[in-house]
Amino acid sequence: MVLVAVFGVALLIAVLLSGLAARTVLSTSLLFLVGGALVSDGFLGLIHITPDSEIVSVTADLALFAVLFTDGQHVSFAKLRANWRNPARALGLGMPLAFVFMALITHYLVGLDWTTSFLVGAVLAPTDPVFASAIVGRKEVPAKLRELLNVESGINDGLALPVVLLLIAAAGPTAAGHTDEASIGTICLELAMGLAFGVLLPLFAGGLVRFRLLGAEAKLQPLLPLATGITLYGLCHLTHANPYLAAFSAGAVLAAVSPEAKEAFEPLGEALAELAKFAALLVFGALLTPRLFADLPWQGYVAVVLAIVLIRPASLLISLAGTRFARREKLTAAWFGPKGFASVVYGLLVLQSGIPQAEQAYTMIAVCIAFSIVAHSSTDVPIARMFDVEDLVGIPDDEHDQEDRQAGQERKTAV
Repeated sequence: MVLVAVFGVALLIAVLLSGLAARTVLSTSLLFLVGGALVSDGFLGLIHITPDSEIVSVTADLALFAVLFTDGQHVSFAKLRANWRNPARALGLGMPLAFVFMALITHYLVGLDWTTSFLVGAVLAPTDPVFASAIVGRKEVPAKLRELLNVESGINDGLALPVVLLLIAAAGPTAAGHTDEASIGTICLELAMGLAFGVLLPLFAGGLVRFRLLGAEAKLQPLLPLATGITLYGLCHLTHANPYLAAFSAGAVLAAVSPEAKEAFEPLGEALAELAKFAALLVFGALLTPRLFADLPWQGYVAVVLAIVLIRPASLLISLAGTRFARREKLTAAWFGPKGFASVVYGLLVLQSGIPQAEQAYTMIAVCIAFSIVAHSSTDVPIARMFDVEDLVGIPDDEHDQEDRQAGQERKTAV
C-alpha cells in the first residue's frame, strides 16, 4: 500500500503543477520518474522494487498497451493513404539505420559482443512520443509532423519485437521458459494473431451496436471502446498474440468504423492512458538507483548521449532527405525520438532472458531511457511553442511553409 500512497501523492502534485508544466520545461513525466527514484531503495527506501518484480513487467505492459490503443485512434486512414510515404521512410530507412548505428557504437565503444550489441540497438530503436506529448498533441504543430511521429511510434514497437526475440535466442543460453518463444514461426504467428485480433474485434463490436435491439445509451457509450480494449488485452495474453500491434491496430480500426464511439471515449481513454503512463514511470523510476548508474562505465554514457543527440537525429534526417518537410519540421522530427514503454518492456525481456551479457545490456538500456525521458519531455513544450510563435510573427521557414500559409489563407477566404 505504500506504493499506492506514493502514487496518489505524486499524482496530486502532478495535477497541481500540470498548468505550469504546460507552459514551461517542467514535465509531469519527469516528476513521476524522479518521485519513483526518491522513494526507492537508493534514497528513502519506502518501496523495494527489483527488475524481476512482477509489478514492473505488469505496469509497463499495461501502460504500453493503453498508450498504443489511444494513439491508434488518432490515426486517420484517409490521411495515411494520402501521406504514407513519410512514415514509410521513417520506418523502412530511419529505424534500421538507428538500429545498426546503435549496434556499432555499443560494440566498439562499450565492448558488448555483436549479437548483444544488435540486441541493444533493436531495444532502443522504437520511439515513443508519449514523452513528447506537446509535440503530438498541440494544434500549432503541423499535422503532418504529428502524424509522422504518431504513426512511426505506433508501428515501430511491433516491428522491433520479433527482432528483439530472435536476437535474445541468438545471444546465447537463455533462462528456462524462454527457449521456445523466439522461433521464427512462433513470432510470425504471434504478430499475425495480434493484427487479426486488433482488426476483427473492433469490427465485431461495431457491428453489434448496429443491431436494432442493441446499442449503448449515451452515458455508457465511452465504455464500449474500453470494453473492447480490455477484451483484446485478455485475449492477446491468453493466446500469446502480440498485444502491442493488436492495441494500435484496434485503436485505428475503432476510430475508422465507429467515429462516434471514438469521440465519446477520447476523454476517458486519454485519462486512463495518462494514469497507466504515470504508474509505469513511478515503478520504472524506482529501478533507477545510484548503483545502476554506477554500474555503467563511462563508455556507456558516451554511447547513451550519442544515441540521443546523434544516432536518432542523423538516421531520421537521412530518411527524410528530399521530402517536402520544412527544415524546422525535419529537425523537430529528428530530435523527438524518445525511448519509452516499448524499450522498457523489451529491456526487461533482455534482463529476464538469462543471456550472458543481459545485465550490462539492461543497464545501458535503462540509463538511455532515463536520459531520453529527461531530454525529450523537458523540451517538447518550448519547441511546440516555437511553431506557434513563428507563425504569429510571420517568419517563413522556407518556400514550403509559405505555400502552407497561402493555402490556409485561401481556405479561410473560401469559408
